[in-house]
Amino acid sequence: MSAPLDLLVHATSALVDGVFRPATISVRDGVIVDVEPLHDGTGEWIDAAEIVTLDADTVLVPGLVDSHVHVNEPGRTEWEGFASATRAAASGGVTTIVDMPLNSIPATVDVDALDTKQDVARPQSFVDVGFWGGAIPASLGSLAPLHDRGVFGFKAFLAPSGVNEFPHLDSAGLDEALAEVAALGSVLIVHAEDPDELARHEKHGGRDYRAFEASRPDSVETVAIDRVIAGVRRTGARAHILHLSSGAALPALAAARADGLPITVETCPHYLCLTAEEIPDGATQFKCCPPIRDSANRDALWQGLTDGVIDIIVSDHSPSTRELKFAHDGDFGVAWGGIAGLQVGLTAVWAEAHRRGISLERVVEWMSRGPADFLGLPAKGRIAIGADADLAVFLPTWASTVDATRLEHKNPVSAFDGAGVLGRVDDVWLRGHRIDIDGLPSGALLERPAS
Repeated sequence: MSAPLDLLVHATSALVDGVFRPATISVRDGVIVDVEPLHDGTGEWIDAAEIVTLDADTVLVPGLVDSHVHVNEPGRTEWEGFASATRAAASGGVTTIVDMPLNSIPATVDVDALDTKQDVARPQSFVDVGFWGGAIPASLGSLAPLHDRGVFGFKAFLAPSGVNEFPHLDSAGLDEALAEVAALGSVLIVHAEDPDELARHEKHGGRDYRAFEASRPDSVETVAIDRVIAGVRRTGARAHILHLSSGAALPALAAARADGLPITVETCPHYLCLTAEEIPDGATQFKCCPPIRDSANRDALWQGLTDGVIDIIVSDHSPSTRELKFAHDGDFGVAWGGIAGLQVGLTAVWAEAHRRGISLERVVEWMSRGPADFLGLPAKGRIAIGADADLAVFLPTWASTVDATRLEHKNPVSAFDGAGVLGRVDDVWLRGHRIDIDGLPSGALLERPAS
């Protein structure tokens, strides 16, 4: 006789193999052990610690995977931290995050820094957490120890990052980093903005959002992305373009992928849901780099997703204190750049996708299985036998307005404050156990699979 189940979920609509269908999900020891056609669960043979029957107006989706989160702890914990960030993640249906190597102090550019960060994260995390390493000039030639410790890859900036402890790579450094990650079988994830193009369009701040946007035009991204493509062509390295903002880069990326180059691409909810036309002057909660562009550009990014040139949607959650975000009375040249959107990503993207006639199935795949596959985590981001039982209950018809003061991340500032969103995350399970953000954290620290 089989051991009792930990969890049995009866759903009239569960996302299985990319399609919503009725299903009963059986979970034992944190893993999905069966996915069956829906049954009523009344038979005496059922033995589970928790049996859940979902309402007919809800759907069961895999826990989302967010590969681009700035937790900022240790060192800048007043900006964010593992407890607050992972509470926000769970509240938004995200059950796996991967932490960026900045803006923590120390930056994750060596094993000692990784140890420090993991020691802080381990007792505080409500969801599973992995880590990126950093490729800065001082760490080039020494990436192997971090790779051996299981980081998922290495992040590089091609222009100044905004923090002194994480300097950018010049052209020679980019080539060196690509060659090194190729030798390791790793991936270089790139903040692709070109410093020479930035210098050509430099502005001196002020409250005018369109002037700020003009200071980082499409060419800042396209020139940098062309450099990455050329480097991948020379070295054969895997590269990933972070937070694509400019639709003008899509033709070059599509051509590179058609040539078989191992380049993947992400974009973010704020680029898909917000537009420059709607941003008031002085509203520095909208500042990010690269910037939010106009509505025609937003349309191009959605087309890039549906065409398969953009692979995934992740948050680039990058919060700061209110004082830094609104520094100098809304001066875009001084205020910290970064969007706090980890908790609202699914509901914001689904609202815009629904408006465009794009299905919830596609949205969830872009935010769950897609990032999991990019990270090499076959047990995450899907409802399938053998996968971790990371599950979320989602009410897709629930319309609401974001109130930043009620979000779980540490500082009550977000570009999504006041935005209309669609859907509500009700319950979330991590490896078969319901997440209680008011209880004890039960997240695990993840390493890149050895294969």
